[in-house]
Amino acid sequence: MAKITLLDGGMGQELIARSGDAPTPLWATRVMIDHPGLVRQIHADYFAAGASVATTNTYAILHDRLAGFGLDPLYHALHLRALAEAHEARAEAGRGLIAGSMGPLGASYRPDLTPPAEEAAALYAEKARLLAPYVDVILLETISSLGLAGGALKGAEAAGLPVWLAVSVDDRDGRLFRSGEPVEGLRALIAGMPVAAVLVNCSVPEAMEAALGVLGTIGLPFGAYANGFTHISGNFLKDAPTVKELTHRTDLTPEKYTAFAMKWVEMGATLVGGCCEVGPAHIRHLAGALRAAGHEIL
Repeated sequence: MAKITLLDGGMGQELIARSGDAPTPLWATRVMIDHPGLVRQIHADYFAAGASVATTNTYAILHDRLAGFGLDPLYHALHLRALAEAHEARAEAGRGLIAGSMGPLGASYRPDLTPPAEEAAALYAEKARLLAPYVDVILLETISSLGLAGGALKGAEAAGLPVWLAVSVDDRDGRLFRSGEPVEGLRALIAGMPVAAVLVNCSVPEAMEAALGVLGTIGLPFGAYANGFTHISGNFLKDAPTVKELTHRTDLTPEKYTAFAMKWVEMGATLVGGCCEVGPAHIRHLAGALRAAGHEIL
């Protein structure tokens, strides 16, 4: 039986749901500002559900997101707030890793907005240095092109910590990035880089097997955490969208999500969890299934 790192589930959509606030382009960052303590409670709920990782609410704290709303001077303070809430939840749980989340520059699912590699590397390095003293691992999330992966990995090296690289793939063909490039291209890209694990995230569960079929041959620990959206709509790919443009699935019960995730484990995945619209109930059910199958959750 395998030793499994059970990731948590989505943070941003859980914040929106619990706050009752209308979504804004600042998404999880706006809710964290307006509802102190809610991030900590969600982390605590994931730990209580069995997760072994708290993923910091820093995905969308990026200069290109904040500047348009006059909040860029709060860049450092917002990181520290998110980190404090993760640490408080871990202290209460008495266990777990903290993964410092770094999301895509430009916008999620928009590889066309990726800045040049050197520019991206500098921005990620700034963020990595800020996170490094307070996290156990750097988690690059929803990376949707090889170009963005290269810049993000180069910047993440500044943390001096293990790096988990999570890529977002085409919902219809998990062998391809959202950019249309082959996931196989990661093999050469990450050679010689300090990548500790490769994952696929924030795509529909049905796309994960094809992606893992590639990632599982790279020679690193690998895993998956899918979203619960029906698809990424054209309206969400416009400038300054909000998550109201995305539709959550009504069929993705904890039982159904667990069935997907257990298949990934059968394929050799040792890091599994959930992304947007996958909540504590899903993680709790998955934790129970993993234990029932004889796996050890780290």
